[in-house]
Amino acid sequence: MKKLIIAAAMFVSLNTFANEEKVNSRVLYAFQNEFTTATEVEWKAATDYYMASFNMNGQRVSAYYNMDGHLMGITRNISSTQLPVALQNTLKKNYSGSWISDLFEVANNNGTSYYVTLETGNSKIVLQSANGSDWSTYKRERKI
Repeated sequence: MKKLIIAAAMFVSLNTFANEEKVNSRVLYAFQNEFTTATEVEWKAATDYYMASFNMNGQRVSAYYNMDGHLMGITRNISSTQLPVALQNTLKKNYSGSWISDLFEVANNNGTSYYVTLETGNSKIVLQSANGSDWSTYKRERKI
């Protein structure tokens, strides 16, 4: 029975932290300590950081780590109703002719920021709000 429990634990561990072999041990250790309930973990490596995408509490989340295993930030997609009320109102008031094609939250040592992509038939604008303050233009482009 003891061997069966150990085998089951190893199976769960291997499936929970998929692709561990690509991640340096400091980053993996930091991730496993920070996000103990994470499931369906997928790792991507860049030249100077790692990104772990995973499920936590029924939501898809991404965590970014530097090569030393320090958490740089966390992102998650959100709905417009999860924005602070003042930001929701500003969007409704100033961008009523646009639709939201992307909306996500970034949390790091500097606080929480929000990024929303608004589109019309011929334009796309990305707005940013740092720590729930007013929206500012992050990027603007015309559609072709």
